[in-house]
Amino acid sequence: MKLTLNELAAVVEAEVVGDGSIAIDSAASLEEARAGQLSFLSNPKYVPLLETTCASAVVVSPGVGSNNNRVALLRSKDPYYSFALAVVKLHGLRKHPHAGIHPGAHVDPAAAIGEGTVIYPGVYVGPRAKVGRDCILYPNVVIYDECILGDRVTIHANTTIGVDGYGFATHRNADGVPVHHKIPQIGIVIIEDDVEIGANCAISRAALASTVIGRGSKLGELIAIGHGTRLGAHCLLVSQVGIAGSVMIGHHVTMAGQVGVAGHLKIGDGVTIAAQSGVMTDIPPQSTMIGAPAMPATHARRVYLYFTQLPALADRIKKLEQQVAELGVEGNGEGEGEGKSKK
Repeated sequence: MKLTLNELAAVVEAEVVGDGSIAIDSAASLEEARAGQLSFLSNPKYVPLLETTCASAVVVSPGVGSNNNRVALLRSKDPYYSFALAVVKLHGLRKHPHAGIHPGAHVDPAAAIGEGTVIYPGVYVGPRAKVGRDCILYPNVVIYDECILGDRVTIHANTTIGVDGYGFATHRNADGVPVHHKIPQIGIVIIEDDVEIGANCAISRAALASTVIGRGSKLGELIAIGHGTRLGAHCLLVSQVGIAGSVMIGHHVTMAGQVGVAGHLKIGDGVTIAAQSGVMTDIPPQSTMIGAPAMPATHARRVYLYFTQLPALADRIKKLEQQVAELGVEGNGEGEGEGKSKK
């Protein structure tokens, strides 16, 4: 679709700075854009690219590009969201090669599939599973028996919903050898409305009740969620997050890449956890956590500042220890001399 900058501004709720009659036909990055394309700038370190980009217009936040005279701007209070709206308007959403259930998928006769749902080849939907309206299941997604998906759920290729939770009872046999016995996982997984799950994820069914992924949450690739964990609404989990079983997670929680969470913990609403953090204790609401073990960000910054200086600090301590030892020797020597002179 081709729109003028003025027309596009009305759609994305942005202010035009420059020639509003410019025609825009698509979107591209600042480095790769050509004339007729719209680009996006949010990180201040990329501001110099406004002087080199070939884009006809750039979506920016208030105050960015004030000294720019060579490229038109769409100034928005929420530039990332405005750019997303623009991309949808210019390019539309992904068009599927077929409607409904592809013949190459296997949907059990006892499963329920909502209207408008698209199921790709290689998908398996088990007995008594329920998939809501307008969902998308990409190739080789597996939905185990009795699991429930809400409306507008998108699950990318090779993800499995409802795999058995990791539950084993260790019992010594007659020879005294510990043997691990499987605990049947008789619960289910519930994926609420408007959830998107990336490729190659595994969400375990609960041992007894339900594993829940809250509405509006977005999960990246290669994520594992343990049995009985409950994820609140509108959470963001970046790739390679691992969450053990029975973790209670509030709403609007963000976990960056490779965060690990131990089992049976409570993570409050609005928590942010930095990449590669290891969570081993409960986290109160609205906290920002960094590190392994995860600690409050203000404390963690001090810890890591000293951590990077450990070699130098160790050298200083050795020198101080040597100086203290030398002072001790000198002190002992002076004391003995004074004692002898008094005699």
